[in-house]
Amino acid sequence: MSDEINKKVIDIFSKHNNDFSPEVKEKIKYYAGFSYVRIDKDHNGNKFNPEHLKKYAQKCHYIVRVMREYKGDTVLYNYDVPNSELFRFIKSFEENTLDGTIIEIEKYFPEDLA
Repeated sequence: MSDEINKKVIDIFSKHNNDFSPEVKEKIKYYAGFSYVRIDKDHNGNKFNPEHLKKYAQKCHYIVRVMREYKGDTVLYNYDVPNSELFRFIKSFEENTLDGTIIEIEKYFPEDLA
């Protein structure tokens, strides 16, 4: 995803209050308990290519930082979670397989580290 698109979406959500212009209010929708913004085209005005998006997602990993108590201290566990496993990872907290508080989810690409 383009950093430019991400910045625009973050800007919209960061201004999430009653001072929105009518055009911004139209962009923010609410469904299933969450606010969202739909993006129809990339930053160049082109429609999204499903194959490219799927390849992008396959390469993506997340560092999920989880706060837990360990021997009386508060510590952070940093989990490396591939995109394909992200929903299963989060569900493991609901099922009490893992415990703690998710503090942050940060996207990264392993090949960028080389």
